[in-house]
Amino acid sequence: MYAIIATGGKQYRVKEGEKLRVEKLPAEAGDKIELDKVLLVGEGEDVKIGAPYLKGAKVTATVAANGRGDKVKIIKFHRRKHYRKQMGHRQSYTEIEITSIKA
Repeated sequence: MYAIIATGGKQYRVKEGEKLRVEKLPAEAGDKIELDKVLLVGEGEDVKIGAPYLKGAKVTATVAANGRGDKVKIIKFHRRKHYRKQMGHRQSYTEIEITSIKA
């Protein structure tokens, strides 16, 4: 069984036992969270589609870790103008493990 969930402004296709990184959630490592914005649940030919979300559907997950991604360098440069600007960014994330999908 798989589901499509929405969290952090993005959509993810998930299965039970799968680990994925999502935008930072307000939870500590080891906490259980419920994601109730389920857009679609399917298994083989049986697919349920929400409008926009399925009522009563939940995806339960356990928070594995919180962390920060690799640094992304942003460089702005104008040739012959004596202009050079350098910045960096590290996006925070929460790694979750899907424990159950209920339709």
